[in-house]
Amino acid sequence: MTSPADPTPEVPDVLRGKVVISVDAMGGDLGASAVVSGLAKSRDKNPDIAFILHGPEAELTPLIAKRRLDDCCVIRDAAGIVTMDEKPAQVMRHGKGTSMWSAIESVRDKEASVAVSCGNTGALMALSMVRLRKLPGVNRPAIACLWPSRSRNEYAVMLDVGADIRADEHDLLQYALMGVSYARNGLDIEAPRVGLLNVGTEDHKGRAELKAASELIEDAAAEHRFVYVGFVEGGDLPSGDIDVIVTDGFTGNIALKTAEGTAKLISELLRKAFQYSPLSRFAALLAYTSLGRLGKRIDPRRVNGGVFLGLNGTVVKSHGAADATGVSAAIKLAFQLANSKFSDKLAAKVAMRPQTTSDPADHGAESGKTA
Repeated sequence: MTSPADPTPEVPDVLRGKVVISVDAMGGDLGASAVVSGLAKSRDKNPDIAFILHGPEAELTPLIAKRRLDDCCVIRDAAGIVTMDEKPAQVMRHGKGTSMWSAIESVRDKEASVAVSCGNTGALMALSMVRLRKLPGVNRPAIACLWPSRSRNEYAVMLDVGADIRADEHDLLQYALMGVSYARNGLDIEAPRVGLLNVGTEDHKGRAELKAASELIEDAAAEHRFVYVGFVEGGDLPSGDIDVIVTDGFTGNIALKTAEGTAKLISELLRKAFQYSPLSRFAALLAYTSLGRLGKRIDPRRVNGGVFLGLNGTVVKSHGAADATGVSAAIKLAFQLANSKFSDKLAAKVAMRPQTTSDPADHGAESGKTA
């Protein structure tokens, strides 16, 4: 494993000229086999991608050979595994030899553009914050996810969905600006529409920090080239009228888990409905193509991947139970962000944010770049 004191290793030939993604092979519920299968799916769809895979070399070598990934993948031996039940503080003290630590180090050492992990979310965020450090001016990093909607792009960006349960008005402003940069570079939306999640759309509703955040976000809209639509409710999230949904991590995580559970329930109910009788099974055959499109549209695996925003490097958190399809979706997102130089543009966006006298996290950075 590379440490800060080590010289940057020479780039292996199989990685030259490609977008390199650092992947934690361990920590997911389905093990390394599902992760390697996801790599193979991604490679088959995109020849411009390459991987640094972190985990026990003896276990990963036969999996890589079986999937014939030797021409686009190198293995970094890391025997330790961060389990789902380990506390972040414990991982910080004893996690140096783990696959998760090693994966983040490859981004820190500029060997890879983005890190992807299916592992423990709290531990991944803690390690990412310590090893990559927060961007100047960022108080609380956020996790952003793609939310299915009726918009032309089919998705909106929602943040925070679990990095931190607290967020004051200045944090929410940062989330809005980071979400705008993500929407602009990840979804190609030039002037994203931003909404602040609340218990109602009326100006008098909501907590004091939400009202203060609403004013800050509205004041920043013109300078940062986005449209602020004001407060939005839970029912507005899939409407297609919002491109960036801003909220605190407590509310966002509950909304995300509720949406995932509802999508699974709808799939199960549809399956049972079409298996009810011979006539319903015949109807299912007639509607096979449309049902397939619907299944893909509401399949949480295909929008798998929460992005850690506000760090000196990009980290994509894949769902812990992700199968090969889910891992491939997370890698696709990582490739898109890496290809757009998202990390550099996000840093510029945060540096340009309006300054506040009450926010001690501000360093007064200036930048002439547009994110």
